Amino acid sequence: MTDAKNATPDDAPNRRSRNITEGVARAPNRSMYYGMGYQESDFGKPMIGVANGHSTITPCNSGLQKLADAAVVGLKAAGANAQLFGTPTISDGMAMGTEGMKYSLVSREVISDCVETCVGGQWLDGVMVIGGCDKNMPGGMMGMLRANVPAIYIYGGTIKPGHYKGQDLNIVSVFEAVGQFSAGKMSEEDFCQIEKRAIPGSGSCGGMYTANTMSSAFEALGMSLPYSSSMSNVEDEVVENTKRAADYLVRAVKANLKPRDIVTKKAIENAVAVIMATGGSTNAVLHFLAIAHAAEVDWTIDDFERMRKKIPVLCDLKPSGRFLAVDLHKAGGIPAVMKQLLKAGLLHGDCITITGKTVAENLADVPDLSPEQEVIRAVSDPIYAEGHLAILKGNLSPEGCVAKITGLKNPVITGPARVFDDEQSALAAIMAGQIKSGDVMVLRYLGPKGGPGMPEMLAPTGALIGQGLGESVGLITDGRFSGGTWGMVVGHVAPEAYEGGTIALVHEGDSITIDAHQLLLQLHVDDAELARRKAAWTKPAPRYTRGVLAKFAKSASSASSGAVLDKFE
Repeated sequence: MTDAKNATPDDAPNRRSRNITEGVARAPNRSMYYGMGYQESDFGKPMIGVANGHSTITPCNSGLQKLADAAVVGLKAAGANAQLFGTPTISDGMAMGTEGMKYSLVSREVISDCVETCVGGQWLDGVMVIGGCDKNMPGGMMGMLRANVPAIYIYGGTIKPGHYKGQDLNIVSVFEAVGQFSAGKMSEEDFCQIEKRAIPGSGSCGGMYTANTMSSAFEALGMSLPYSSSMSNVEDEVVENTKRAADYLVRAVKANLKPRDIVTKKAIENAVAVIMATGGSTNAVLHFLAIAHAAEVDWTIDDFERMRKKIPVLCDLKPSGRFLAVDLHKAGGIPAVMKQLLKAGLLHGDCITITGKTVAENLADVPDLSPEQEVIRAVSDPIYAEGHLAILKGNLSPEGCVAKITGLKNPVITGPARVFDDEQSALAAIMAGQIKSGDVMVLRYLGPKGGPGMPEMLAPTGALIGQGLGESVGLITDGRFSGGTWGMVVGHVAPEAYEGGTIALVHEGDSITIDAHQLLLQLHVDDAELARRKAAWTKPAPRYTRGVLAKFAKSASSASSGAVLDKFE
């Protein structure tokens, strides 16, 4: 028993957990620890939470238990006690195109609440978050930042590609195959084989989609170890990385190095620079607005456009490029990308990281790009001179929206509106061949409040790509897109339809312009007519009145501020 006479000093590594382990009054608390096999000597050690995202819901997370086990081993070796707890997951790939997709963004908030709740309720001295699928990433980071105890993020690793007829496959291959098969451009045999072969095992979706985008950004942010964001889940190195991470985390606990010490505005600029350089997911905009909010960093949607103008796209990665995350890893991983940006003066080298070293110190021994690899370009020879995530504004989205413009020959279209108040009817129209080249599809009432939950539109966009309409049909939504989406697409339109945004006032056949060159999203209807339409508009009844979706719809902020639930006036 530890009493007031021999209490641990304020700078001890168990500076938080001693609140429930020291003193006469805490004998019942210690008794419960003894019930789990603790010894008296354990109470002087730091208590480290391990937020374990393992589940058999999705291949993205089915390979995480070995990392949680490695975390326990690594923490014990570093002189800490591990306390495991679970975090939930929604499989975006499985929920896509269904009502279940509305729970995806909701799960980001649930995960962040889980981390914050366990760290706060149990007085944990530090926390390691292990995640796989898309919302594990921002959810875990937001929880870490809210709790603000020493923390590190462990990415479960990417999936290896499937193979068929000499082609690498991934989940987006299947979504696009749906469009090809429905258009009569693919045989039933090929369709079935792609379906069966695309996902060969565990790991997160293989391109620079949302999970890999966020893991790469977290490495650049300084909250994950170098090289960890592009490892494959089925390789031994992910286990060894977790053990190393445990050691670094205990060091951070002893030094009291906290997430908000690391996640500064300059660090977020580094993360966004890597997102742009790698051609990352549109979801990164929404999630980093939320992460900045959790970190109490001043960051707006306009900051993404500021960064886009100065950061070139350096990586030839899917969905709009050729390669997958496993190829990026072989080519040198995110450190190789960061080294190029640092040499060009496009990265803040003085930012502290979870290793205790600065970004520049972490990159000091990173070798130059191999001339044999084709994945990463030098800054002097970029794929695109400017970033790919453009923030458009105009009367259709005065708060701003996000367009992904890589892979497009001409990111400009003006055409007639084809209006849908849900995703399912829009997909049915595409599959029935009712959408033609030059059309601009408007999918609305899919925002944070209206969806609710901003479902992703990979099913419609994948079908458009599969039918060969990816560059000739525009698609605008107040919902989101998958990281696997590319084409003439604009998401996160704000204000959303449910709040009476202009997107709610669009009529079938109205002329709409998407112009990424001018950063413009414009509905060609005069102000007087829009005022008449607004006066006649009635807010729909909420889709849900009880449960988690109703709570999300009631509390969510605009997409332009991250769709967070704790942005209070």
